[in-house]
Amino acid sequence: MIALRPGIDIAYDDVGTGLPVVFLHGFPHNRTLWAPQLGALMTRARCIAPDLRGFGESEISGPYSMARYADDVIAMLDALQIERAVIAGLSMGGYVAFEIWRRYRERVRALILADTRSGADTEASKEKRREMITLARAKGSGAVADAQITGMVGRTTRERHPDIADAIHRMLTVAPVEGVVGALQAMIDRPDSTPMLATIDVPTLIIVGEEDVLTPPQEARAMQERIAGSRLEVLECAGHVSNVERPAAFTHVASEFLGVLTYA
Repeated sequence: MIALRPGIDIAYDDVGTGLPVVFLHGFPHNRTLWAPQLGALMTRARCIAPDLRGFGESEISGPYSMARYADDVIAMLDALQIERAVIAGLSMGGYVAFEIWRRYRERVRALILADTRSGADTEASKEKRREMITLARAKGSGAVADAQITGMVGRTTRERHPDIADAIHRMLTVAPVEGVVGALQAMIDRPDSTPMLATIDVPTLIIVGEEDVLTPPQEARAMQERIAGSRLEVLECAGHVSNVERPAAFTHVASEFLGVLTYA
């Protein structure tokens, strides 16, 4: 736990040595989402996984925005005396990664963008998020978990590995309501990062689950076409939380990517 600014504490895991990699969870997850990757990659990289403000063990304190999440991550890197890091973000964590690139690109060694999109919300998507805010305030995070779980986890995982779906559901259920509401508003307000994709000039790996219905493979392909030299990996039989649904496959492609960076 580290105090970043008065009244704000950010919880994080910091394991391994070598190339620093920051793993940013999605909505409404916490840093334990990345447990499979931290356990597998700590022998070859310094793996740092924070709870974004409002989630996990981090301070529940607004205001919430992509800019504020990005500032928190950079403040954490400053405190850890890390000049540049690989930024890996899944879903909302990808939105934070884009904001870090927008505001602090000199701190980014490379990017891993997993099950995310560059575009801003459509009006229809914003309305769905507003409805989710109302649901969270009225009935709590359990109701949000119930509403999200089918889209969050791929069909194959739900059918063959219901234990994974149950674990993700439990993670969503314990998300603090204030953090959930704040993150939903932050996603509504986030800028369109698509015009910025052409400016990304660091090595970039894009990963997506083949069965991801929230940020489907066509979104990943569109990003890959706009980021020069980027690499796209589509994981079969995985949905939106592809790093948990296909942990070995996800870690394998991430490890290959990091290996090239280490020896570049």
